Amino acid sequence: MQGARYSPTSIRATWDGTGSVEDASRALGFSRAKGYDLVRRGEFPCRVLRIGRSTRVVTASLLRVLESGEPEYSGGHTGHCTPS
Repeated sequence: MQGARYSPTSIRATWDGTGSVEDASRALGFSRAKGYDLVRRGEFPCRVLRIGRSTRVVTASLLRVLESGEPEYSGGHTGHCTPS
């Protein structure tokens, strides 16, 4: 069963600190193409890191999104990073 591969329990057991956009997209229920489109628009529901030419999804952020159902947009404003 492919869905079990992307369960929070399986992700915790098998992923390092980051995962691919493709795998994170599948865990969230959409295609690789849709995932990269959301990354480009800054609307991927998890924190995304750009490392050189590579784009990685932060595993802890993905798990929070999967468990809460609430997005943590990479390009969005969070309010707690605003200087006073």
